Amino acid sequence: MEDKIITYGGQAVLEGVMMRGRRAVAIAMRAPDGEIVTHVEKLGGIYQSPLKKIPFLRGLVLLWDAMILGTRALTISANVQTGEDEKLEGPLLYLTVGLSLTFGIALFFVLPAGLAALGEKYWALSGVGANLLEGLVRLVLLVLYIWAIGFMKDIRRVYAYHGAEHKTINAYEDGAALTPENVAHYSLEHPRCGTAFLLTLVLASILLFTALGPMPLFWRLTSRVLLLPVLSGLAYEYIRWTAEHLDTPLVRLLIRPNLALQRLTTREPDLDMLAVSIAAFEAMRAADRAPEEEAAS
Repeated sequence: MEDKIITYGGQAVLEGVMMRGRRAVAIAMRAPDGEIVTHVEKLGGIYQSPLKKIPFLRGLVLLWDAMILGTRALTISANVQTGEDEKLEGPLLYLTVGLSLTFGIALFFVLPAGLAALGEKYWALSGVGANLLEGLVRLVLLVLYIWAIGFMKDIRRVYAYHGAEHKTINAYEDGAALTPENVAHYSLEHPRCGTAFLLTLVLASILLFTALGPMPLFWRLTSRVLLLPVLSGLAYEYIRWTAEHLDTPLVRLLIRPNLALQRLTTREPDLDMLAVSIAAFEAMRAADRAPEEEAAS
């Protein structure tokens, strides 16, 4: 089951899809002439290292690397579609990811914590009440943000490619032939989606931060940033656990909120988008199988 958790991680990119396997990552995208272009490269050594087996720590390492891969995939996809050859590597790549991460932390963690502190000071909220308000604001911000950007034309297409990625993985796991017509019949939802991780992270933050009780503003803001790695590790392990127990009625009940949120981050793809997603998946699978086939020969 571990391979399924890590192997079939897909991500929508501009006019394309990224699929990450055990050994390789593949990106498929539409070129301006309409042809599907694929880019395949081996995954870094971190995916084969002992760190991948250490609970909680593995989540932080793999999530950071996923952000790096996703940012590079966006750049590669944009280059193919514009005909340019701009590279995003080294310090610039890490700076871009770092700035994106900083924006997310400021919007979804620091801002709600600051509003809760104001509520505690001016509305006479108790420490528990202020922390619950903070969690509610964080949850609402997440849902509103995902919903609002979905009205942007480019994001709507990204969400459609996201749906194509889910349909492709669902079809493969069902043993169906991977053709656009077959894949189109499968669900837009998938339990191992990154959207599930985000919602789990926010819900876990409500529980943890509420338990901390009242704090001065400085320590409230500082704790939200410092404890984010802890929350990320918890959320990652929870997603792994649910993925391993999908045949359990309780788990199927627990993941319903995660699946519901995916209705905001996916759109129904057309057959051309499904063809791109299938190309990315098949390229990833071929790259994953290559070392085994070479060893067998």
